[in-house]
Amino acid sequence: MIRPFDFDGDRFDRSRRIDWLDVNAISQTKVLMVGAGALGNEAGKNLALSGFRNITVVDMDTVAVSNLSRCLFFRESDAADERFKAELVADGINGLAGGRSARAVTAPIEEAASDLFRGSDVVLGCLDNVLARTHVNGQSYRAGKLYVDGGMEGLTGRVMVVRPPDGACLQCGMNKSHAKVASLRFSCTGVETVFHEPRLAAEITTTSVLAAIMVREIAKHTSGRDDLMLSNMLYYDGKQNRMEELEISRNPDCLVHHN
Repeated sequence: MIRPFDFDGDRFDRSRRIDWLDVNAISQTKVLMVGAGALGNEAGKNLALSGFRNITVVDMDTVAVSNLSRCLFFRESDAADERFKAELVADGINGLAGGRSARAVTAPIEEAASDLFRGSDVVLGCLDNVLARTHVNGQSYRAGKLYVDGGMEGLTGRVMVVRPPDGACLQCGMNKSHAKVASLRFSCTGVETVFHEPRLAAEITTTSVLAAIMVREIAKHTSGRDDLMLSNMLYYDGKQNRMEELEISRNPDCLVHHN
């Protein structure tokens, strides 16, 4: 006779009851998560509790007081000490996972070796600027890795799933205003240009919803259920409690595909 409490000895017993979810495959998947701010905190928590056990967290930034209302792994002392976000998120993941599941890289993603992408199975984009997003998008696509990107403003946000080699990429859906922002970050004269993108409104409930969707899409892919995944982009309106899936067509002139 099996007693009810015998099931509670398995950390992932409830997850295994979802018939298509492959917990064993999830534990072996190598995740590259770029960005350790609000989205990175929530996504990191979800990755750890979902059973992902090989996570690389990349972020060059340090904690600010304004991060504290949306980041569960940060404390006031971290802001005072200017601790690296990536290190704190990796430590938080390891604490939740009960082991050494995550490692931190505290350098700009643009300086990371391409091996970082090729050595991963999936890439999670938790970024807040156009330039870094386009870089991660291009590197992931060229490495042939699934890329799930999230972004938000206030109570609205979106999640895009990029599936090479045939699907549209993040850059396919960008417009001229995105290109203008990216051009301000680089000067064709070779002289460094200082440019700060404006701070956007943000709050934790929107962050939580988007991070949950992002990690769930990776879990579907890892479990061999791409048929359940988003085709392209999901738009979320927290004010109206609405979600809408949008189709992004592959741009034949997109440089990512030509490269």
